[in-house]
Amino acid sequence: MKPKTEAELADMVGAASGPLHVFGGGTRPIGHPVTGAALGLSDMSGIVDYEPGALTLVAKAGTPVAGIEAALAGEGQRLAFEPMDHRVLLGTSGTPTIGGVVAANVSGPRRVAVGAARDFLLGVRFVDGRGRVLKNGGRVMKNVTGYDLVKLLAGSHGTLGVLSEVSFKVLPTPEAVRTLVLHGVTGRDALDAMTRAITSPFEVSGAAHLPGDDPRVLLRIEGFAGSVAYRVDRLKALLADLGEISVIDTPEENAALWRAIRDVEALKDRAAVWRISMTPGAMMTGLLPALGDDARHVQLDWAGGLCWLGADTGAAELHGRLQALVADRDVNAGGGGHATLIKGDEALRASVPVFQPQPAPIAALSEGLRDRFDPRGILNPGLMG
Repeated sequence: MKPKTEAELADMVGAASGPLHVFGGGTRPIGHPVTGAALGLSDMSGIVDYEPGALTLVAKAGTPVAGIEAALAGEGQRLAFEPMDHRVLLGTSGTPTIGGVVAANVSGPRRVAVGAARDFLLGVRFVDGRGRVLKNGGRVMKNVTGYDLVKLLAGSHGTLGVLSEVSFKVLPTPEAVRTLVLHGVTGRDALDAMTRAITSPFEVSGAAHLPGDDPRVLLRIEGFAGSVAYRVDRLKALLADLGEISVIDTPEENAALWRAIRDVEALKDRAAVWRISMTPGAMMTGLLPALGDDARHVQLDWAGGLCWLGADTGAAELHGRLQALVADRDVNAGGGGHATLIKGDEALRASVPVFQPQPAPIAALSEGLRDRFDPRGILNPGLMG
């Protein structure tokens, strides 16, 4: 089923007699495999309203992300949360859609500075499991009462409703960008470098660590050219005691570097990949040392708060270890985290709890919300595990 209008979508959902597999461009098969009638949103496409002066954009859920980025670039603007494109990592085809970005709350390296996709989401229109068209929020930032459906829909993976339209706040594209590269730093020194940078007054918009044979810490600075030059010099002085520092100056090199980090290209050949979110200190001094040799294939982002971990063998056993370690307060001094299986074959995804198990009170709230918005249990049933 491929509806072209919101009315058609509502009719299809309302008339469904069994489970529905809801998706946008089909580029992010994350979660348990869903068995059900395919409901694709890619034909519900197009920018509904774009007001550059108001920094707002409204688009149908099936609109390609590339089309939105092109329209914004024409006005010197962008999606500040730089959504990841999963196709390289997952080996998928198709076209990423803005509805898929919202449904999975997909956010890139700049999240550490400006926030996640849900933080830029102003409003949503969607069809619930009864086939009713609902809306929440609008085209400007404002307080809400009752359910904040804008926040609930972001990251719900289509289990609360089928998005038909989304509205965003957008931001100007900066005049200049540079990246500081600290060479040869690992472990606590890498954490120290990222922590100093992200807590400094120099407005770092990306802080990543690439371990391995050529370990590097990467720190991105964006803004007006004069401000960027000043902040680069100050940050170099702040980190001078940690070793050799070089600077990537050209826009093309910076764009390619941070696109590779955003899309986790370094792990594209790994058979299984996890996305682990914890406090940076717990990640660097608790989880990774506890993993030992299993942490050979790693990329760190968000100043050490996000780890991408790849493996080729023993994925089911490693998955269990990861979720146990993330939940272990002796390892995770931050008091909580998440280990999500992002890449794996269908057999693996069907056999393990893909998402970090929720504490009982939160799980009860989540189940109550699904019962409220999808009482028949037809929207991507079982996907969240």
